[in-house]
Amino acid sequence: MHSIPILRNTTGVAEVNAWAAKGDGIMSEEPTFEHTQLFDHELSPEETVQLRNQLCFPLYAAAKEVVRRYGPILDDLQLTYTQYITMMVLWEKKTVSVSELGNELYLDSGTLTPLLKKMEAKNLVKRTRSAKDERRVDVSITPDGMALRERAFCVPVKMGSCMHLSDAEMAQLAYLLDKLIRNVRKSQTDSSCSGVSA
Repeated sequence: MHSIPILRNTTGVAEVNAWAAKGDGIMSEEPTFEHTQLFDHELSPEETVQLRNQLCFPLYAAAKEVVRRYGPILDDLQLTYTQYITMMVLWEKKTVSVSELGNELYLDSGTLTPLLKKMEAKNLVKRTRSAKDERRVDVSITPDGMALRERAFCVPVKMGSCMHLSDAEMAQLAYLLDKLIRNVRKSQTDSSCSGVSA
């Protein structure tokens, strides 16, 4: 039994490099980490509980830092990060059900309900009960919410300039994170994952 260290499974790196190489101008160079010497052997029980060997911690720290950096950028739009990603779904789809929105954003109804209530108070969205199914609540973007989209065009540009990653690195990172999310969500029903720490 072992925890999941960074680059413990080098097959994943080779896989993403092979995928990335198919793209136009995508580099296939493997990333380098400070503690790669640890990944040439099975970790001891003591090593499995060292912070530097955990994949979960850099994921947690990166998510925290990225969301924190969004703060001052989104202040101009008077949006929180969660409100911003909600607006992105609605800018694209115009109307979705609350359950569909939750699936898109990985948020439960307990988080979505107060979030949408605040956004509705700003006149950015409107909630209505479906005429076809009274159990379904739809969320639609308002004209004011739609008008906010053009002001948000600068947000990805500003955030991109903070990350200092090449297009190839961003593509690789997006691929791996998407794969990780899908695998972890699938593992919720996979009993073989019980007892494995990350």
